[in-house]
Amino acid sequence: MEIKQTVQRLAALAQENRLAIFRLLVQAGEDGLAAGRIAETLNLAPATLSFHLKELAHAGLVQSRQEGRFIYYSADYAAMNALIATLTENCCGGTPCLPVCNPEQVRAA
Repeated sequence: MEIKQTVQRLAALAQENRLAIFRLLVQAGEDGLAAGRIAETLNLAPATLSFHLKELAHAGLVQSRQEGRFIYYSADYAAMNALIATLTENCCGGTPCLPVCNPEQVRAA
């Protein structure tokens, strides 16, 4: 991952509401959550939530899909893993030491 993209993703997460949204979406799994459910869970106004989701999407950390009247958002696990890998690439003498998040494995357990 390029340094510019790493900085962009870290900047997107360096805000309390955006970090809370991203963590909630990571916990929700691949199916994600409807925007209204995110707003309700985190007690955010719809306009505020839209702003933060736009920032996370622009950084490539979340994806959206429309189903009927609802828009569902989910964490982009590949982007999250790439960010973690970039941050830890020289950890432990260059030997990978962190497991990679795989929502399919979590679902199967």
